Amino acid sequence: MKTRHWPWTFLVFSALGALLLLAGIAALAGMLRGVHPLFGDELAGWALIVSAIACFLTGFFPLVLRRLAEQEGA
Repeated sequence: MKTRHWPWTFLVFSALGALLLLAGIAALAGMLRGVHPLFGDELAGWALIVSAIACFLTGFFPLVLRRLAEQEGA
């Protein structure tokens, strides 16, 4: 049985995406209003959530490429 290793880029971008998603939800809930004036706007939370989705998608590319390479026997 072959052990599978997660690509480090997948791990980094997934962790960054999770942090951005949590910050976006907190910004939408109004918990970050006192941190910075930009977080007073509702669009700041949406921008963080969109950035989180972009990080997740960026992290999935190396994962998919690794899975495809494993299927071909590389």
